[in-house]
Amino acid sequence: MAQQHDDDQQHEQERDGNRFSAARRGLMQGAGLGAALSFMSALGGGAGGLISQAQAAEAAFPSHKKWKIVFVNHVTTNPFFVPTQYGIQDACALLGMDYQWTGSATSDAGEMVRAVNSAIAAKADAIAVPIVDPSAFDKPIQAALDAGIPVFAYNADAPRGKHNPRLAYIGQDLYLSGYQMGERIVSLIDSGMVALFIATPGQLNIQPRLDGASDAIKKSGKKIDIQTVATGATVNEELSKIKSFYLGHQDLKGMFAVDAGSTQGVAQVMKDSNLTAKGVHGGGFDLLPTTIQLIHEGFLDFTIDQQPYVQGFYTVMESFVFLASGGLVGPADINTGLKFVTKATVEPYLNTSTRYEGKTTKPQIVPMNGAIKS
Repeated sequence: MAQQHDDDQQHEQERDGNRFSAARRGLMQGAGLGAALSFMSALGGGAGGLISQAQAAEAAFPSHKKWKIVFVNHVTTNPFFVPTQYGIQDACALLGMDYQWTGSATSDAGEMVRAVNSAIAAKADAIAVPIVDPSAFDKPIQAALDAGIPVFAYNADAPRGKHNPRLAYIGQDLYLSGYQMGERIVSLIDSGMVALFIATPGQLNIQPRLDGASDAIKKSGKKIDIQTVATGATVNEELSKIKSFYLGHQDLKGMFAVDAGSTQGVAQVMKDSNLTAKGVHGGGFDLLPTTIQLIHEGFLDFTIDQQPYVQGFYTVMESFVFLASGGLVGPADINTGLKFVTKATVEPYLNTSTRYEGKTTKPQIVPMNGAIKS
């Protein structure tokens, strides 16, 4: 799904290059409000059209090489990463950078390692990679650093230390998000079987969530029977596994997932079998359109937003500042957050189509509508 937009996005970047170039400014080096207003101007008029392109240019960085950051991914065609790619594209356009999207479509760590090695051989200026395996990326990341190429983890990370030398992690606190999901589960269910669905057990982008959810449920002391179910790396496979599990366990009390595709599958099975009417609860992670729609219709209790757009955007920003400062500024870990989305708060997600959620290719500034909800 994400791949089909690449050509259009490339043309869009080239077309809009001039207006974005004015916005290359010291946003992270103290330019402050003036830089932010200059950015708004470069995007098309700013604060009531009062900020000129000349003022925007005053906040720009000096001319620099068009640095290229290679994003290696573990599921390159997964719809979850559509907004991540938009975030990458927007940050690159803003800062005068280039990027490549590569890796594996099936969570194959070997393919990902080869992609990292290829980026090193091609003399990439920076590399970003989800560290989904606890040890497979240690040597290639160190090889990149030895070659003078900064490496950032995004979306998934291994424990920091001498065996994980990446410079920074940009993504959700995965264990904590799972733990909070587990606390939400025990607030909904007192006893009985609860299925926890996971696409690829053991992978560090989702396994910590499963661990956190399980720990929270166990700590509650409630008589909940946790059943962990592996679903697979593709959306169709995930849906099939979830359907099969439900048909064999129709006495279950809850169905929850720790990845985007499995969450969508849970939502579809909940609707198809009208499980809410039977007192079954469901929930999971991320904001795929089907998930959002079925929360609105009342078939899921919640989903958790981990903001995939900024996982791309902030990673590019960190790499730019690191390169622009000669390595003197940053890098720093960025927690991209945790936000429960329920039927009470789903309306803005349902009725707004933006690049930030991956629903449209169109760049836009979205007006605030009503009170801010945490």
